[in-house]
Amino acid sequence: MIELTGSSLNLAQMKDIIYNEIGVSLNEEAVERVNKSRAAVEKIVREDRTVYGINTGFGKFSDVKIDEKDTKALQLHLIRSHSCGVGEAFPETVSRAMVVLRLNALLKGFSGIRAEVLERFAYMVNNRIHPVIPQQGSLGASGDLAPLSHLALVLLGEGFVWQDGLHVPAATIWKEHGVSPIVLEAKEGLALINGTQAMTAQGVVNYLEAESLAYASEWIAAMTMEALYGITDAFHPAIHEARGYPEQVDVAARMLDWLEGSQLTTIQGEKRVQDAYSIRCIPQVHGASWQVLGYVKEKLEIEMNAATDNPLIFDDGDTVVSGGNFHGQPIAFAMDFLKLGVAELASISERRIERLVNPHLNEGLPPFLSPEPGLQSGAMILQYSAASLVSENKTLAHPASVDSIPSSGNQEDHVSMGTIGARHAHAIIKNARNVLAIEALCAMTGCSIRGVEQMAPKTQLKFEQLQEIVRPIEEDRIFTPDIEKLAQFLIG
Repeated sequence: MIELTGSSLNLAQMKDIIYNEIGVSLNEEAVERVNKSRAAVEKIVREDRTVYGINTGFGKFSDVKIDEKDTKALQLHLIRSHSCGVGEAFPETVSRAMVVLRLNALLKGFSGIRAEVLERFAYMVNNRIHPVIPQQGSLGASGDLAPLSHLALVLLGEGFVWQDGLHVPAATIWKEHGVSPIVLEAKEGLALINGTQAMTAQGVVNYLEAESLAYASEWIAAMTMEALYGITDAFHPAIHEARGYPEQVDVAARMLDWLEGSQLTTIQGEKRVQDAYSIRCIPQVHGASWQVLGYVKEKLEIEMNAATDNPLIFDDGDTVVSGGNFHGQPIAFAMDFLKLGVAELASISERRIERLVNPHLNEGLPPFLSPEPGLQSGAMILQYSAASLVSENKTLAHPASVDSIPSSGNQEDHVSMGTIGARHAHAIIKNARNVLAIEALCAMTGCSIRGVEQMAPKTQLKFEQLQEIVRPIEEDRIFTPDIEKLAQFLIG
């Protein structure tokens, strides 16, 4: 179990929760804060104080006072009316992350929600009850309203849940578990849906996949270097220390580590004085992408532990402040930045693929790595596919965060579009993974032609792992299954 406190959740723990099915528990002190916050809400209701979201309408209806007898109905209407997401559902990994992140945010004790509701969230995580949540429909401000409403529906016994890849009614699942749906009290509906957990959950999955891919891109590039008799002098520590970027220094060190003992790499002047940029500048380009990943990680770990609903309750209810922590601009920027960093990993990879297949650039390898040039096309169209994916990434990399469309009668007149940015970032990651899978196939083919026994021990081990999944190009075949298998391997 990973104990949630509302303030200490990190990406390593999220990786365990999402992919290793580790459960969660609630910190006792956090639950005490939650109970105090809830008591404050109940006092406000008893005293009939007018407080946004507790006994008023929402958005443009914030000036409409709601009678105490209607507060439960207000929350139910809120969840149902806001459940208007469309399109393909988020994967279960993102749905699971969303439940955990919403639970962790509410544990901070500023939201006025009952501990009973949070215990139900923990039950969902620990029993793998993952809501079906449509991906489209969030503006990324006022919270991820539509996605989080679909999440909240499941608590109420409405909406759908993932089960064996199918969408099953939530009411059916609760009946199977012998558990009654939650009935929301004052403030609770708003507390559930005001927040950035859709974009942040997708962002967490994005980061974990991108980090794994960034590491993989280095050993794939190392194999390419061996296939092309690459010059390792470009990775000399002095060069990178002279510039000073730690990430660049680290990439250069890891490249030398991968290539240690190789009989295929060369030194400057042995075959040529220097390599093209896609080889020589691996530390500079990949290192810059690692800088992006570092920025994204920092912002995600802040947001994962942030109070992002509205209003927030302080001083045992004496201070209830309506603000805008639900605005997703920080994560919107981070996701747009992530798109650039990952797109460049694919872009430079495609240029290395071109060098592997182009007979004018590949240091004597067969044209297009063909076993019978002319009769067989070899990897010719593999490079086309990679180029197509890189070009598609350029359109997806356009920033979502610079757009805004006013909503709620112009009350919510500036929004972040952060969920769109997060979704596009994931599409770029998938495309980049396919590009790097193509490079891996071409590189292993080049190395098999050069002589696997001459590879560095560490890259040779990777070659052997890849060979258990796909064969080098020995004759023309349908390459799509190979790309898919290698891409799956690169998820890590």
